Amino acid sequence: MGNLQGKVALVTGASKGIGAAIALELASKGASVAVNYSGSKSGADKVVAQIKAAGGKAIAVQADLSNPDSIGPLIDAVSKQLGPINVLVNNAGVYEFGAIDAITPEHFHKQFNVNVLGLLLTTQAALRNFDPKGGSIINIGSVAAAGVPAASTYSATKGAVDSITVSLAGELGAKKIRVNSLNPGMVETEGVHTAGIIGSDFQKKTEAETPLGRIGQPEDVATIAAFLASDDSYWVTGQTIRASGGARL
Repeated sequence: MGNLQGKVALVTGASKGIGAAIALELASKGASVAVNYSGSKSGADKVVAQIKAAGGKAIAVQADLSNPDSIGPLIDAVSKQLGPINVLVNNAGVYEFGAIDAITPEHFHKQFNVNVLGLLLTTQAALRNFDPKGGSIINIGSVAAAGVPAASTYSATKGAVDSITVSLAGELGAKKIRVNSLNPGMVETEGVHTAGIIGSDFQKKTEAETPLGRIGQPEDVATIAAFLASDDSYWVTGQTIRASGGARL
């Protein structure tokens, strides 16, 4: 189970939810993991403590990816403390649903600055510190990329992530760097609980429309991310992989 032994992974937005589950899963496979967080130091420290308690290696690194000036120091800290990066998981993101008449420039830029620009600039900086032998970039998108009512801005950011993935896969293939999108459906996370979705009619409707009969758990996404991070997926790049139990949205 150590197919990531000797690898260095950076997971952005990893203090909770899907990001935390991915960090824990990569560490369980042998990777040294940098757990990035924006505001929740306690959450990131908890993830690091769990990894260390299981015998793994991890560090917590603060950086707000909506601020371009914080990205260089993030990558420098990871490289200095853990070494060249083999795996980058662009998980950090924000979502704020709203009907068309509620959209404002602030609403737009808040999401695009993290979900799209932050992803691009983090990837750009990480590539300068990537292992020359290559590796894997995993962009966490969403099935919402297909378009969700009252979520046009968020859906647009995730559609952009899918396009970026295809572009970078073509651009970075010669460097032996694979780039894929991993697009979850509804997943039970802290944010979903806070939004009041768990136990709602929306959850029941989603489950009824999901062939596998339930919403996802963070671990369901994390195991797929571990596969994409490993050399077992050496022939997979430029792909959008839906992790939704078969649900279309």
